[in-house]
Amino acid sequence: MDWSIQEIAKLAGTTSRTLRHYDDIGLLEPARIGSNGYRYYDAEALVRLQRIMLLRDLGLGLPAVADVLEREDRAPHALRSHLEWLLREQQRLARQIVSVERTIDALEGGERLMAEQMFDGFDHTEYKEEVEQRWGTDAYARSDAWWRSMSADEKRAWQGRLSELNADWIAAQERGIDPAGDEAQALAQRHFEWLRGIPGTPGGGAEGPSREYFLGLAEMYVADERFGANYGGADGARFVRDAMTAYAERNL
Repeated sequence: MDWSIQEIAKLAGTTSRTLRHYDDIGLLEPARIGSNGYRYYDAEALVRLQRIMLLRDLGLGLPAVADVLEREDRAPHALRSHLEWLLREQQRLARQIVSVERTIDALEGGERLMAEQMFDGFDHTEYKEEVEQRWGTDAYARSDAWWRSMSADEKRAWQGRLSELNADWIAAQERGIDPAGDEAQALAQRHFEWLRGIPGTPGGGAEGPSREYFLGLAEMYVADERFGANYGGADGARFVRDAMTAYAERNL
């Protein structure tokens, strides 16, 4: 059984033009092309399209999507990983919805805002086990205590600075600037200062990250697609790594 390009576009909530573009760049080829010139897609193509859409929802650009699909050629295994991520996101978003609803109710009812409830679902403890495995229980305990010691305004400001830094990394990569150039190196300096400001991690404290930690983190951004998604995908992660590497060679 197969489906026409119009049917797939309607089912997937996309456009025929998008599907044709995916074919043109080799990302999603149709199973066959009919005598009428229409593209037709089989079940295997549908599974691949689902994976493409999941990766796009993670914030990956098309080159990064193609790279992931090339490396992850076993669809069931890859989809299982996606499912686990989606379930975690579902739980996180559900908590955020409740948190925002509480804030609206408090504002409309003239009640006192509860900071500990406002940030439920914006949970920095999600990676507790992973942090402890990488850097030890003391590292997590110190960074956790630091986070909890901040006021709601301080937490919001910190999250804003991080979002701005990530956005500036993405914009720099998309403009194709030299990772060793002045602009990218200024971003690397901001990244260094951001790491310096997180107590408990190997990069926290007055001296800031060591050369080994800074370079290791740069490589991890490329190796782990969860981090790469923060920088627009694999290409963005490589750009950040190259800029951080040049910074480390000059300054650390």
